[in-house]
Amino acid sequence: MTYLLPLLMLALLVVGIFSGYPVAFLLGGLAIVFTFIGDLPIASFGLVINRIYGGVLSNWILAAIPLFVFMGIMLEKSQVAKDLLEEMEGMFVGKAGGLALAVIIVGIVMAASTGIIGASVVMIGTLALPVMLKQGYDKSLAMGAILGSGTLGILIPPSIMLVVFGDIMQVSIGSLFAAALIPGAMLGGLYACYVMVTATIRPDKAPPRARDNTPAKSKGAVALRLLMKLIIPALLISTVLVSIVVGLATPTEGAAIGAAGALLLALVLRRMSWSIISDGVKETCLTTGMILFLAIGATAFSFIFKRLGGQDMIESLVGVMGGDAYVVLLSIMLIIFVLGFFLEWIEISFLILPMFAPIVADLDFGSAFASQEELMVWFGVLVAVNLQTSFLTPPFGYALFYLKGITPPSISTADIYRSVRPFVVLQLLGLLLLAAFPAIALWLPGQL
Repeated sequence: MTYLLPLLMLALLVVGIFSGYPVAFLLGGLAIVFTFIGDLPIASFGLVINRIYGGVLSNWILAAIPLFVFMGIMLEKSQVAKDLLEEMEGMFVGKAGGLALAVIIVGIVMAASTGIIGASVVMIGTLALPVMLKQGYDKSLAMGAILGSGTLGILIPPSIMLVVFGDIMQVSIGSLFAAALIPGAMLGGLYACYVMVTATIRPDKAPPRARDNTPAKSKGAVALRLLMKLIIPALLISTVLVSIVVGLATPTEGAAIGAAGALLLALVLRRMSWSIISDGVKETCLTTGMILFLAIGATAFSFIFKRLGGQDMIESLVGVMGGDAYVVLLSIMLIIFVLGFFLEWIEISFLILPMFAPIVADLDFGSAFASQEELMVWFGVLVAVNLQTSFLTPPFGYALFYLKGITPPSISTADIYRSVRPFVVLQLLGLLLLAAFPAIALWLPGQL
């Protein structure tokens, strides 16, 4: 059988993943084992080492990852989200679904600030869930709003995932950042529409907070305070994004600006301490180490997989599907969606993109795209939206477990699974709209 070894390599990878073995070591170990099983020259593994050093360890672009992670952690420690949610809650007094809308808006702002799913979900959940349950919210709606808005951090720039995508697919990270802005806002808008429709049809699921006797002047003061709270993170985010998107700074330089700005913000807000800095550095090192180890293992795995005929096997499979570009794209999206039930975005990115990006680059979509760069940017954003869904899909959606860690004992894992279903449907709707209308992603990069 021509493709026996690459098929066996994939099968053992799946078995290893379900056994709970660390994926980074599993990838690297399989690469070494199949070098011998496939009777490949030992010298060829030297090329793997060269790729790891040149493509991962000495890659200047990947230096943006720890800087963006540190920026997000320091903004979390600065309690920007807490300040925003407290002020936003006051703006929606007396409105059904108002608190859920506040959660979604704060989730969008923090998505652009932190880009770290775990931090966003835990932070918003800790602040908002007890208040929403006490106010009488349906627990499914409350948890769904927190999970949906919390996972936007992986899509809305500056996103660590988009930095990784840009490096793997060799496309402009600035273009990816610009292309992801409108789809991210669109998903946030879909969440908000769902909340408003639910609150209108079933106000008992999202009851308004009781009005107090606060004078109108005080309401104006609340709006002014909210504006001031928004300006601080907005200035930092816009400085980072604009500098990268318009080409004034590389992604690494823009990330350094963001990290320095986050430190300055913590200092200005008087929330800086040695323990906060040390915790931030520790969390940054752990997250960066995990990403780099996966990148090293995936580089070794994909190289040996291709040497054994894996890439030819995938291209043959695409040929069996027929020549329709959209059928091939749909098949790839379906594979990524299914993998999202079991794997993290990092693992899927380093495994799937090197295999499928060259295939998509050769597909003929007619006159839909002015250049191959546009096609790859669109494909990158499609994959990003698809992978955001992976955080919400049972049984291993990581956002679900982050939220479970802070919920009261009365809320079961099954309750959390049920809460996320309408938001997964909204995610898939957003993905379909993006696939049908590429201009949603490509209009802004084209203007810039």
